[in-house]
Amino acid sequence: MTKKQKKVLYRIIAAAVLLVILHFVPVKGILALVLYLIPYGIIGYDILRKAVKGILNGEVFDENFLMAVATVGAMALGLYEELTGGQGEFAEGVAVMLFYQIGELFQAVAVGKSRKNISALMDIRPDYANVEDEEGNLVQVDPDEVEIGTVIVVRPGEKVPIDGIVEEGTTTLNTSALTGESLPRSAKCGDEIISGCVNLSGVIRLRTTKEFGESTVSKILELVENSSMKKSRSEAFISKFAKYYTPAVCYGALALAILPPVIRLMLGMEASFATWIIRALTFLVISCPCALVISIPLSFFGGIGGASACGILVKGSNYLEAMAKTGIVVFDKTGTLTEGVFRVTGVYPEAGWTKDTLLEYAAYAECFSSHPISKSLKEAYAKELLPARVTEAEEISGHGVTALVDGVRVHAGNGKLMKSLNISFPEPSEIGTVVHVAIHGGYAGYLIISDVVKKEAAEAIAGLRAAGVRRTVILTGDNALVARYVAEELGVDQVESELLPGDKVDWVEKLLAEKNPGENLAFVGDGINDAPVLSRADIGIAMGALGSDAAIEAADIVLMDDNPMRIALTMKIARKCLRIVYENIVFALAVKALCLVLGAFGLANMWMAIFADVGVMVIAVLNAIRCLKVKI
Repeated sequence: MTKKQKKVLYRIIAAAVLLVILHFVPVKGILALVLYLIPYGIIGYDILRKAVKGILNGEVFDENFLMAVATVGAMALGLYEELTGGQGEFAEGVAVMLFYQIGELFQAVAVGKSRKNISALMDIRPDYANVEDEEGNLVQVDPDEVEIGTVIVVRPGEKVPIDGIVEEGTTTLNTSALTGESLPRSAKCGDEIISGCVNLSGVIRLRTTKEFGESTVSKILELVENSSMKKSRSEAFISKFAKYYTPAVCYGALALAILPPVIRLMLGMEASFATWIIRALTFLVISCPCALVISIPLSFFGGIGGASACGILVKGSNYLEAMAKTGIVVFDKTGTLTEGVFRVTGVYPEAGWTKDTLLEYAAYAECFSSHPISKSLKEAYAKELLPARVTEAEEISGHGVTALVDGVRVHAGNGKLMKSLNISFPEPSEIGTVVHVAIHGGYAGYLIISDVVKKEAAEAIAGLRAAGVRRTVILTGDNALVARYVAEELGVDQVESELLPGDKVDWVEKLLAEKNPGENLAFVGDGINDAPVLSRADIGIAMGALGSDAAIEAADIVLMDDNPMRIALTMKIARKCLRIVYENIVFALAVKALCLVLGAFGLANMWMAIFADVGVMVIAVLNAIRCLKVKI
């Protein structure tokens, strides 16, 4: 509990003790009112203050106003009954405020619990970065002041403050706050490290590759902080409902207090204004929409918090709600369903060329590209590349690259590139990605590069089917042979290959036109080349997006590791959350409707009103807390 919550608890205890004592003290009249005002003031002064402030600010109709009117009215009626020789029920007014505060405290603790997972994530924000001064001493500076290319030192137990590349040292890193994984990851010289990780063992020196404002930790924190801005349909409905509902019941209560006794008097019947005012006050307490206004956002907040603990960042409750209704899941292949770690497994030169020469020209043509295939070619060449040998390098999206290597024109890419150059080429039978190479306008041979299917991929597809996804699709720029092989191995329903980024968007448009009413389509990609498709799909999910700015910007949901099984887990969390939201809406409205009818006819007293307000709220909040429980 926070200090503020403890103070509220102490006030509740004090007011409850005084209320019990006064119950056994035989006092009447003004003295009774004065004595009961003591526990009432202890427990209700802040509610009264908020009600007055709301009235002054023009925001009259809220739960504070309802509680203030109902309880002040109950105390005034108690005094009236005492002065007219009756038995004033001052305890009811105090009890309404007391139980309301208990419910509010309960709700505050529940929200605090649901914030716990996200608060743990917010702890990844670094406080400082260690920079060496001219004398070699470490100086702690604000991460915002560190420029790109600065060498920083990260000691054991410290957070990595900014994204960078290891220049010296080896260590292990705790990435659990980012990925939800408990196993540490090793890092050595040349490895890229993202901010937010905790250094566990050795001292390392990093050369920063981004400013703090653009680093992974900043992007993630911004994403989490803004997640509550994007409300689901259910939340928007409840907000709109409360906006019209609260003034409606206030006017209804006023009508209930005035019209029936006036009509009875006009008809010559006996009428007691006190009786109808009590009914109106009971009606007000029952009508308070706390259970809905509190429990629905709390349910989604709990769902987002539970997901974040599993390394799943959801940008808003609207995306969590949309994920619950997903029927089609479309995948990029490389880096999503496969490891994205390419290796050259075959070099096949044409007559007149050697394997070494073919590999050398291909590696140099690709030397400025950051594509995984390009990296695998450079690794296979295993010699130092001299960039000065390469000029006029150009990457042709969806085709390959072209460059002058020692003044010789080299083209390296897929079959589409060769066709565009009117160069004939063979169709390899090997499984893998094919890189065709043309040198000086003539075909020089091809290389086979193989990727490995992730060990969790097949289980992930099966998990999606079990979750109710009716159709799975792969859209890839890879060749048909490799794409078909991966789809068959994983049991994917449909595969489309050799696609350009624009072709993927076209296919997603077709699939969107084919989906069932009320059904959503999710696209899962690496978030870099697939940004246009991530934006076009109903839900964009970035896989393996650590350090990828494009992923965090374009996707609606970011999976902080590259495990495709997290997709089915996200759906499970979303559906559980939405089910709890619907349960709370139906339960709260049903109980309130019943109690409102009973209250209007005088069949519900103030104690039943307290249950209809605070009791329903507590039950709804307890139900909402279940969203935090995530079984992996």
